[in-house]
Amino acid sequence: MRSKVTQRRIKKATQGRKSPARKRPRESTVARQQRAARLLARLREEYPDATCALHHRSAYELLVATILSAQCTDQRVNLITPNLWRRYPDARALAAADPQELEAAIRSTGFFRNKTKSLLGMARLVRDEFGGEVPGTMEDMLRLPGVARKTANCVLGTWFGQNVGIVVDTHVGRIAERLTLVPSARDGKDAERIERELMELFPQEAWTWLAHAMIQHGRTTCLARTPKCSGCPLREDCPSAM
Repeated sequence: MRSKVTQRRIKKATQGRKSPARKRPRESTVARQQRAARLLARLREEYPDATCALHHRSAYELLVATILSAQCTDQRVNLITPNLWRRYPDARALAAADPQELEAAIRSTGFFRNKTKSLLGMARLVRDEFGGEVPGTMEDMLRLPGVARKTANCVLGTWFGQNVGIVVDTHVGRIAERLTLVPSARDGKDAERIERELMELFPQEAWTWLAHAMIQHGRTTCLARTPKCSGCPLREDCPSAM
C-alpha cells in the first residue's frame, strides 16, 4: 500500500492535469463519402432554397457586395448597398468615383480604405479590359483587384451558374471541421484544403448550393460559440455532436 505521504505527492503532482482525450476511430475514405452523401440529403431537406444572402440584381452588384462583405456581416452590407447602387450603378460609374466619397459611403463595413482601393481597381479593370461587364471565368475574375477564389466562387456560382468551386467562409470552414469532413485541413481557416476536400466529397452540381446551405446552417444552428446540437438535423452524422 502507498503511504499517505506518497499519495499526497501523487495527488499534488497530478492536480490540474487533464485526462487524455479519447481519440476517435479513424474513418475510411469510403465511410466519409457515405456520410457526406447522408449529410447532403439532410441539408437538401432542411435548406432546399438556400442562396446568397447578399442582395443584388447583377453580377456587378454581387461582386461589389461580396468584396464589401469581407470581415463584415451580410446584413450590414445589405444596409449600405442600396445607396451605393444609386450613386454608382455600374462599373464605369464606380471607376470614376472620388476615393474619399467612396470611403465615406462604405465606412461602416470596416477596412474601408483597403476596400475602396479594391473596388476602384476592380471597376477600372472591368471598364478598361472587359467592356464594363464583369467577366464570367475564374481566370479573368482572379485578375480583378480584391477578388480571391472565395469571391470568384460566389459570383461565378451564384450569378453565372458555374459550379467551379465551393465558397469557404468562416461558417463553411467551421462546419466542415466539426463534421470532420476535411482531415487534411489544419483548422477551419485552411480554406484551400477545405475547398479541395469538399469538392472531392460532394457532386459538382451541388457545390454552389452546398456553400449557401452550410452558411445558412452556420448562422441558424451550428453557431460558433454555442452550437444547437440537440436540434441539429445533421447530429446523427456529426462526430462533434456525439
